[in-house]
Amino acid sequence: MDLESRCAKLDQTDYFELLGLERTAAPGDIKKAFYKESRVYHPDRFFQLESKALKDQVNELYKRVTEAYYVLRDDTKRKKYLSDIAGPDRAQKLRFTDASESETKAAAKKEQEEQIGTHPKGRQFYTQAQKDLESGNPSAAERNLKMALTYEPSNARYKEALAEAQKQTADKSKGDSSFKIR
Repeated sequence: MDLESRCAKLDQTDYFELLGLERTAAPGDIKKAFYKESRVYHPDRFFQLESKALKDQVNELYKRVTEAYYVLRDDTKRKKYLSDIAGPDRAQKLRFTDASESETKAAAKKEQEEQIGTHPKGRQFYTQAQKDLESGNPSAAERNLKMALTYEPSNARYKEALAEAQKQTADKSKGDSSFKIR
């Protein structure tokens, strides 16, 4: 495909089409495609062009190739981008914008919070309980996990951690029964 026709289709091309990739492309394939395209369309190769408009098109194409690489090599951004271009708003979602970036970050943050818990106090008690377990204090961990469960009674992670802390407390109390009678 020649340079002018490629630049003309830029606004209708998604990142996969731009790099000539399947949507299931592996990270190594993405990198190879990026290097191939960047060697062909690097603006320094076109410094001799007389037409400023064509030089601008080359710069835009190269910028888009680089943008495609940075989005597709990041698993989180790639996942969001794939869902965007598969949806009904495909034409508006062909470029990964700052808004897409903030949506992705917000989704990642929400996902992480949901893994640990949804209530800030519950997360706080859970985090403290983890520290208690690491420092060898399962009874304190047990108390903190019970507090975390008051905020999120159905949180499976908290329940599992509580069961583990109770098991460690029971094991520790069995081991401490070596008091001496005089």
